[in-house]
Amino acid sequence: MARINDNYLKLQAGYLFPEISRRVTEFTTANPAAKVIRLGIGDVTKPLVPAVLAAFHEGVDDMAKGESFHGYGPEQGYAWLSQVIVDKAYKPLGVTLKTSEVFISDGSKCDSSNILDIFDLSNKVAIGDPVYPVYNDTNVMVGRSGEANEQGYYEGLVYMPCTEENNFAPAFPTEKVDVIYLCSPNNPTGTVTSREQLKAWVDYALENDAVILFDAAYEAFITEENVPHSIYEIEGAKRCAIEFRSFSKTAGFTGVRCGLTVVPEELMGTTAKGEKYSFNKLWNRRQGTKFNGVSYPVQKAAAAVYSDEGWAQVKDVIDYYMDNARIIREGLTAAGIQCFGGVNAPYIWLRTPEGMTSWDFFDKLLNECHVVGTPGSGFGPSGEGYFRLSAFGDKEKVTEAVEKIKQKWGK
Repeated sequence: MARINDNYLKLQAGYLFPEISRRVTEFTTANPAAKVIRLGIGDVTKPLVPAVLAAFHEGVDDMAKGESFHGYGPEQGYAWLSQVIVDKAYKPLGVTLKTSEVFISDGSKCDSSNILDIFDLSNKVAIGDPVYPVYNDTNVMVGRSGEANEQGYYEGLVYMPCTEENNFAPAFPTEKVDVIYLCSPNNPTGTVTSREQLKAWVDYALENDAVILFDAAYEAFITEENVPHSIYEIEGAKRCAIEFRSFSKTAGFTGVRCGLTVVPEELMGTTAKGEKYSFNKLWNRRQGTKFNGVSYPVQKAAAAVYSDEGWAQVKDVIDYYMDNARIIREGLTAAGIQCFGGVNAPYIWLRTPEGMTSWDFFDKLLNECHVVGTPGSGFGPSGEGYFRLSAFGDKEKVTEAVEKIKQKWGK
């Protein structure tokens, strides 16, 4: 009989969001008349903007004609899309990239998982806490960890607590690590890493021969000036960092699927013999072997995001979501609930009222207010006692949800 990958059995419970879905389904089945407002999973609710949709249609129409039909495309993505990203997403930041350093993919969730293929299991990994669960769970799945302890920390992984005491900014690891996950704007806390803080991390990585895996999936939501949109705005970062970006939240591509990963040609690792080798070449080989690329119509749509018309329309949607974030943040704060984030990110991280656990608050919020959020403990042990609300929703429903919470817990 075939042997399973026992590392999967180390995972403590089902993935966070399916568990939320299960509880909501159970509630709605028992209460069919209840109108549930969903501010939990960070899924967008606004449709694709007109300029993007027109390009998508154009791409589909191209597939209907022999002279413009596209079969297998480059596994790394079409060069014309990579060039648009280099010119429109990075050059305005003062960042110069080559198209050979930009890899188009089906989303940053996949990339932040698949990137582990090019790192040896002997690498020591540091992860924030709380954190996007994918970082933690995929390292467990590939066999980089031992069992979890009573707190929920896995043996072999290094955790960097992000708490109110350190303003949700993780401290440098106290032991030698080789790979460091950073996410800014952060999911789940909605907080950001300042330019000075990010420079300190780049300096640390260079001094310690570490690689930073920088998740910038929410960079388009940044509103404040001293917050970097890319780690490559920091001098030296090309020698120590890989960056992930996504069209999912930026342009409503959660159901379309498109993202990108930047692997600079300057970034080097070492072989078992101690020789330097390019991570860019490894990722290129990995994608060429395991990935068939993103569909042509989707890439046409992605390119339209950065057109003058497309970006103006996309920015309007982003502003809509960020106004939702303001409504949540200001409304709950006025009710006496302590909130964080929601200024440079579409997430509000709040302290659960009345000292409730994260899951107890989830159940109470669902059953008594018919509002769905995300328990902080699902993002890691340091998330216990906190809760995440998403600004991806209809403004009228967001306002209604805030009013219900204020009526229940307002002071």
